[in-house]
Amino acid sequence: MGSTGVRIAIDAMGGDNAPSEIVAGALRAVEELGVKVLLVGSPEDIERTLPSSIKSEQVEIVPAEGAIAMDEEPLSGIRRKPKASINVAMSLVKKGQADAVVSAGHSGAAMAAALLRLGRLPGIDRPAIGAVFPTMVASKQVLVLDVGANVDCRPKFLEQFAVLGSAYSQYVLGVAEPKVGLLNIGEEECKGNDVAIRAHQMISKNTQVTFIGNAEGRDVLSGNFDVIVCDGFVGNVLLKFAEAVGDIMLQIIREELPQGLRGQLGCSILKPNLKRIKQRVDSAEHGGGLLLGVNGICVIGHGSSQAPSIFGAIRLAKEAVDNQVLQRIHSNNLSEKSVL
Repeated sequence: MGSTGVRIAIDAMGGDNAPSEIVAGALRAVEELGVKVLLVGSPEDIERTLPSSIKSEQVEIVPAEGAIAMDEEPLSGIRRKPKASINVAMSLVKKGQADAVVSAGHSGAAMAAALLRLGRLPGIDRPAIGAVFPTMVASKQVLVLDVGANVDCRPKFLEQFAVLGSAYSQYVLGVAEPKVGLLNIGEEECKGNDVAIRAHQMISKNTQVTFIGNAEGRDVLSGNFDVIVCDGFVGNVLLKFAEAVGDIMLQIIREELPQGLRGQLGCSILKPNLKRIKQRVDSAEHGGGLLLGVNGICVIGHGSSQAPSIFGAIRLAKEAVDNQVLQRIHSNNLSEKSVL
């Protein structure tokens, strides 16, 4: 049984579809997950998107002034706009008025705001965004990190990602002994660039993770790995490519299965199966990635997120709170033991 009364600060002004889709996803989360949402942003803009019937104590509007635009430099943007929605949302977590923050706005700004207001976990140089992918094994998922926070990485950053990813996989995804792989162009430990070779050496010596070696691109969704580590440049490309493949697959199913009388009959029979397929491959079901390595729960969604993705991001944040991710990392000293 999860905790009750989880409070999620929502960056209502962040994203291409803010605030309407952000608010719609938040209201669904209130209804289905029982969370309290703090909608951070322009009260006038937010109120215009709220149904007149909403009088729930589970929905609160927290005033903020503006947002960080996608074309702004992250650090200068959050410093020039201290009352921007992402800054106010992070401050709510810092002050203990919220348990987690969700944003579909500028991911770089979200990370910068998290670092400045929440700080890093001990022993962690760079936080990483972790995203959950489906695999060929129906009951198994794989956590990939980093998927966008750090374009360039040093070997020790990748080692720290392995430690953080292993902890998340164990405590949230329920994997007893997560198998960790390093994304590379070959299975041999001598393959790849200098960063990959040195990272392999460092992770293989780290007793906090179960490292089973390099993972090639074809291995990511095989189900043989529980955690895949890579830099944010490669991870972001991988994430968006995988999502596009999932979207194409769903579109092909929608177009081809209903063809003809047999197809229409088959669709009605297979409806439960098709729903499960959608749940496994639809990126909206996952909603975003957890920013691992900062001293707070922060979920970063896609800029194009619509209501279902926002709902998924809030669900992910609630799961992280319910499973006490930060407390478990601290109690096990996982971050403090990371080799620097």
